[in-house]
Amino acid sequence: MTDLLPRRVRVGYGLGSVATGTFGTVPGLMLLPYLTDTLGVAAAVAGLIVLLPKAWDVVLNPIAGRISDRTDDPRGPRRPFLLRGGLLLAACFALLFAGPDLGSTALDALWVLVLFVGCATAYAFFQVPYVAMPAEITDSYAERTRLMTWRVAILAFAILLSGASAPAIRNAFDGRAGYRVMGLVVAVILVVGVVGAYVGTVPARVGRATAGEGTLRDQLRVVAEARDFRLLLTTFVLQALATGAMLAGVDYVSRWVLGDKELSTILFVCFVGPALVLTPVWNLVGQRIGKKRGYIAASLVLATGACVLIGARSAPHALVFVATALVGAGYAGAQMFPMAMLPDTAAVDARRTGVNRAGVYTGVWTAGETLGLALGPGVYGLVLALGGYHSSTTGGAAQPSSAITAIVLGFSALPAVLTMVSLLWLRRYDLGADVVEEALTP
Repeated sequence: MTDLLPRRVRVGYGLGSVATGTFGTVPGLMLLPYLTDTLGVAAAVAGLIVLLPKAWDVVLNPIAGRISDRTDDPRGPRRPFLLRGGLLLAACFALLFAGPDLGSTALDALWVLVLFVGCATAYAFFQVPYVAMPAEITDSYAERTRLMTWRVAILAFAILLSGASAPAIRNAFDGRAGYRVMGLVVAVILVVGVVGAYVGTVPARVGRATAGEGTLRDQLRVVAEARDFRLLLTTFVLQALATGAMLAGVDYVSRWVLGDKELSTILFVCFVGPALVLTPVWNLVGQRIGKKRGYIAASLVLATGACVLIGARSAPHALVFVATALVGAGYAGAQMFPMAMLPDTAAVDARRTGVNRAGVYTGVWTAGETLGLALGPGVYGLVLALGGYHSSTTGGAAQPSSAITAIVLGFSALPAVLTMVSLLWLRRYDLGADVVEEALTP
């Protein structure tokens, strides 16, 4: 396999992030407010509804990885799943927010739960094969960083596009109609990413190492014993929980702290926008000081911004936006570096053992990422409940001071603490460039 990838493959692979970024962002941003402030579901119950389907993915993702590892297809073992899982995801997402008024809060909530489980299932069979591909596309440590630079740049654009447009579309219509239109528009964005990734990776060469023998449990046990993978995953899951909580808080902070729900789009752009500019900068940082040290630096920037936001309740709007942009600057690197480090762990394992477990590795990885992003809104919903947040079907219920405090702390202090704690695991990660290149040298 050649070390350098054609630009078409880099861009084509990156387009898959339009789907992963959109689905990873919009439910975390919109689903909790939809449940609490449109369907009238209690905050704690709403958090549970957001969590359970993603928790299902924790079980399903390794299975999806195992299935793709053992798939034999002329198009490659991963690419068929991009189309099948991705298009099903778009259909389920459109239906998620298109539920009819069933005349009962419980039935409305059940509709959301069932369709979100459908989304999560389809997403598993898109995301896991998609994330598994870099370890097989190239053997180059540096080329994987370049590939992830394209992916994260497109990911940032997709998150910005979907995350900024979703609340704007919702706000343009009254009540549930806004959510229905938003769901259809986001489904179209998902289709663009899915088809783009499928078509763009046609020229990609895919490794053909023999899939591991034994049961799924045997394979998971081997992956669980991979020290560096385990440390990297723990770091990433804790940070996914942190960013998931921040995403869930955007709508609440704009409405109850900044005093204008229309500001949710600006707040979100401040969170994601810096990644469009700074992802190439983080790539240069990684080339200069290494992926691990770059990841630590990005995490510290993210945590610093989150700490500043603790004072959001009394701070000027401008300071809140600047602090959120600082979080976004760190978020760009905290996305790029682990994505570039994951294929290293899988490729080193495959070269040392002669067994291709890339699907299982990425299945476990995406299960952890999904759990973290799901726990973020779930934990944020619990924080709202502890603060005494009042749900309603109009979004206009008066909130006690304790609820406003909970909104702020869940958006700031909680992510800051989680990010700093995650570094306890990252500092023990040992797969630097020298180790990876030595392991992959024939």
